[in-house]
Amino acid sequence: MPLESNLLLTDLYQLTMLQCYDRAGLRDVAVFDFFVRRLPKSRNFLIAAGLEQALDYLEAARFSPDELDWLNGCGHFAVDFVGRLAEWRFTGDVEAMPEGTVFFAGEPILRVTAPLPEAQLVESRLINLVQYQTMIASKAARTVLAAPDRQLVDFGFRRAHGAEAGLLAARAAYLTGFAGTATVAAGQAFGILLFGTMAHSLVQAMGDDGTAFLEFARACPNNVVFLLDTYDTAEGARATVRVAKTLSREGISVRSVRIDSGDLAAHARKVRRILDDGGLRHVSIFASGGLDEYEVAKLVATGAPIAGFGVGTSLDVSADAPYLDCVYKLAEYAGRPTRKLAEGKATWPGRKQVFRQTDQDGRLLRDVIGLEEERQAGDPLLVPVMKAGKRLAPHEPLSSLRERCARQLDRLPTQLRSLEPVAPYDVQVSHAVRALAAEADALASKLREPRP
Repeated sequence: MPLESNLLLTDLYQLTMLQCYDRAGLRDVAVFDFFVRRLPKSRNFLIAAGLEQALDYLEAARFSPDELDWLNGCGHFAVDFVGRLAEWRFTGDVEAMPEGTVFFAGEPILRVTAPLPEAQLVESRLINLVQYQTMIASKAARTVLAAPDRQLVDFGFRRAHGAEAGLLAARAAYLTGFAGTATVAAGQAFGILLFGTMAHSLVQAMGDDGTAFLEFARACPNNVVFLLDTYDTAEGARATVRVAKTLSREGISVRSVRIDSGDLAAHARKVRRILDDGGLRHVSIFASGGLDEYEVAKLVATGAPIAGFGVGTSLDVSADAPYLDCVYKLAEYAGRPTRKLAEGKATWPGRKQVFRQTDQDGRLLRDVIGLEEERQAGDPLLVPVMKAGKRLAPHEPLSSLRERCARQLDRLPTQLRSLEPVAPYDVQVSHAVRALAAEADALASKLREPRP
């Protein structure tokens, strides 16, 4: 799916920095890390997502003639500087954790190595693309863990914060194990399975459940899912039993019914009895209406006879954790290790790798943040994905990302699978990284000394 590639989709300071770098001749190679400083209080882990869209952006990034004309007239930039932007391209390298990888606070999940003006300009959009899908995937994964044997469907497009957000939320949720989405454009763009039922307005317009059900089934005979609770949920179930006999004679089978309001567990039990007594044991029950992972977990725990859930608003806006404290920070410039020392926001210098260690059962044991060239026990998580501004491999199929994410979730220790906050996962920083930090501090201190 082509996303917005406007290079003016950035913060003003990215462009003012480019003009400053241009004037000062700062064009040496820089290394930037993208990482999450702290996990939200309600998260025990995160899921990396959004890399495909980030790489698409880097490959396609150009200033259009219209953008250059606007920059020339906005009053912020010199004409000669804007003229040189016409040749701007991303020519750098990218290492990243593959999408679907579980990760934790402080771990670089993406590293950009490029001439400083290139690495700087892409910061805001990279954060925008990777942060959002990572946030949604991490939310969706919690529902997958809460209901591993239920069908889960993304219902959140209408409440998402814009069209791009709705489409990418469907992708992120599917990546983590959702069965599909109600968002049609996501089916077209990503090949995600589409799910949908019917609207209350059909029942209201026709006046009664039975007549509306018949018309809907005849119009959409391959997707017969009745919405029961326009007026009375139990009566909707009884109407389903009545019309199912008529439809059966016409070769049409009722697949499922949906409950969207009230006490979902109680309604589901009542509906299940009515359907079973009416000979419709094959008809499953699907529930929606203000659901999140906590509500889904409760319904599963009570044994409610619900085969699937539609999760909407809470998912597409990640209601309990609507942002990630993520940053993109310089770790090396012109071969010199650098780091930020601000209180509460200090960073680690150098080109780093994350090494994951597992126990004898393959479950996550600890991660070590080390230098790229270090030898550490465990599997390195950052892999090369772009060289000299070009992808190293074609788009990875979404089905492969799903499989990776499923394997990652299976390897989570039991305590991290909880919906409640638990003790943080063990992430260590190697002695080599700490030694490089001391070297960077000494270099920075020397550079800050007053000059005669």
